[in-house]
Amino acid sequence: MKIVTDCAADLPSEELNNLEIVQAPLYIQFPDGEVNSTDITADAFYDRLEAMRPAVPTTAMPSAGLFADLYRTLAQSDSDILSIHISSGLSGTINAARAGGEQAQPAAKVHFWDTLTLSGGQRFQVLTAALASRAGWALQSIQERLEMIRSKTEVIYTLETLEYLARGGRIGRVKALAGSLLNLKPIIRVDTDGKYTTVGTARTIGKSLNSIAEHLQKIYADAPLWITVLHGRFAEKADLLATELKARLNAAKLEILRISPVLGVHTGPGIVGAAVVPMELVRDLIRS
Repeated sequence: MKIVTDCAADLPSEELNNLEIVQAPLYIQFPDGEVNSTDITADAFYDRLEAMRPAVPTTAMPSAGLFADLYRTLAQSDSDILSIHISSGLSGTINAARAGGEQAQPAAKVHFWDTLTLSGGQRFQVLTAALASRAGWALQSIQERLEMIRSKTEVIYTLETLEYLARGGRIGRVKALAGSLLNLKPIIRVDTDGKYTTVGTARTIGKSLNSIAEHLQKIYADAPLWITVLHGRFAEKADLLATELKARLNAAKLEILRISPVLGVHTGPGIVGAAVVPMELVRDLIRS
């Protein structure tokens, strides 16, 4: 079975290559032209983003035709495909994928999975599917595990400013106005319906990082966890959050990664947060 995702999963290139995961592009539309988000480094992207303020670029998902071509190509070696995508509550990417899958029939038999999350949370599900497929799991067994991971994963972050999220139209239920007027730092999570919601606010980034750690501690207690700390261009705060999470949680595995530029369009460089999943849901696959 072939595994397909999109670049909102924030998968490092070595994981894509080692597990033969196929990644559909997402696009950043600058005033002077469109850029495939995988073709620009994070730092080069944030340089351009900050230089064009107060304007912000927009993003675009792959077309149904692109997905159809991708599925047809993959079907030449394996007609069975599992396509795993960013939350339908935040993007129309999975709808484009489904339309592409219809176009690719009967050559390709494509199954679709809505992660109801993004970034590190989406990555956990994609990695699980790829590892399980490599281990010979049936589709139903893979989907059952993905459902468990989807229900037990937490993606939570804070921002220096809500400016980018508001202008990009991805604010959801997050209250931008109050945050900008009071200069508060929001703590935002991806809810069970795959949309953003506010957990709380703090007056400084330091206090919001503490709130993130407290929130995760309440959910997971002493359970062994796989923790991915993620940031835009906020390495110092990412290190602080990693230290805080190590002190409060049972971090069986902890790493620090950068988020994809296509997600940075909606957050700006001042984003730091974490994706967390119980280790018991992935340990058997990591060992196999």
